[in-house]
Amino acid sequence: MPHTRSLSAVLACALAAGCGSSSSDGSNDGATSDGATNDGATSETAPADSTAADQGADLGADTPSANDAGAPGTSATVGPCRIFPPDSPWNRYVSGDPLSAHGADYLAAMNTSTKLHPDWGDWSTNHYGIPWQMGTGAPQVAFSWQASWGNTDSDPDPCATSQYCYPIPTNAKIEGGPSAAPGDDRHLLLLDTAGAPNDCTLYEVYQAQNFSSPPWLAANGAIFHLGSTTLRADGLTSADAAGLPILPGLVRYDEVAAGEVQHAIRFTMNTTSSYFIHPATHAASSHGLYAPPMGLRLRMKVGTDVAAASSAGKVIFAAMKKYGVILADNGSDWYFGGDSDDRWAPLMDALVADFGRLHGSDFEVVETGTPIAQP
Repeated sequence: MPHTRSLSAVLACALAAGCGSSSSDGSNDGATSDGATNDGATSETAPADSTAADQGADLGADTPSANDAGAPGTSATVGPCRIFPPDSPWNRYVSGDPLSAHGADYLAAMNTSTKLHPDWGDWSTNHYGIPWQMGTGAPQVAFSWQASWGNTDSDPDPCATSQYCYPIPTNAKIEGGPSAAPGDDRHLLLLDTAGAPNDCTLYEVYQAQNFSSPPWLAANGAIFHLGSTTLRADGLTSADAAGLPILPGLVRYDEVAAGEVQHAIRFTMNTTSSYFIHPATHAASSHGLYAPPMGLRLRMKVGTDVAAASSAGKVIFAAMKKYGVILADNGSDWYFGGDSDDRWAPLMDALVADFGRLHGSDFEVVETGTPIAQP
């Protein structure tokens, strides 16, 4: 087996600007890929050939240009799967987009004096962040939707016993762990690698309960075909309130270790609008037009000083300037989503400090579409 290094070693080298890339043992990016036996365990090695140190001394560098306005990005990848085409809203550059004419109105309702917070961490001790699993070949399991909107808003995948049968291993990790309260978010995410690289499928479930026997109880579920940029129908939710997929917007350990986050990042706000902006398809509040709508796109201001940030923080903040952030769910103000991975543990104190030096006022709203009233 080739020699490997942990992320803490990689980023320590990056801080010293004195080491190169490492080899990998071929582990999948962020999760195992063993089909029905998939338990969501993460790789313990840093990705090969692209470390934080490889990206140059200034990991927070960003050079916005008018030519970047609406430009397709480079599709983020997870394991063997491309996460949507380059022109997907998740992957496009917004560093050159014009500002929204109503940006000041939205920001006035967004508690911009609030510090930013990285809403993720380790799995084994704190179950903090959103876990996900990757694989293919697991048997379909029937789901029974417990929410009033479950049958109308969930995507079918029929089997002999139900219209809603998703190929998710029954030992898959659920957000918050087995002891999470039944009414917590309890997100359940599976990236099915069949069809890789360009046509993988993402299954996401909201409020999945601990599995005991079929049917698996949950609030609702959504299926995203990653070879297409087609949005859900207007008015439909998903495992996120906005009707968006969750995995494409998570800050993942492996991409930070590789030195670049190549997509927009999801975040939450306590007060949101009864309107949404595409790519969101659903609103989850009764507040007025100029409360922030689901799907609202912001970017970190280019002049925001991140020089004091850790190497990991600089990688994340560079993405916030280039790809921006997307309002995806109700929750604490200025909380940004990431995956649950034990390898985050040695980095989180620094990341919490990095985020805490910045505030909502360090963002500006870009023009990305017309607000649509929730049907």
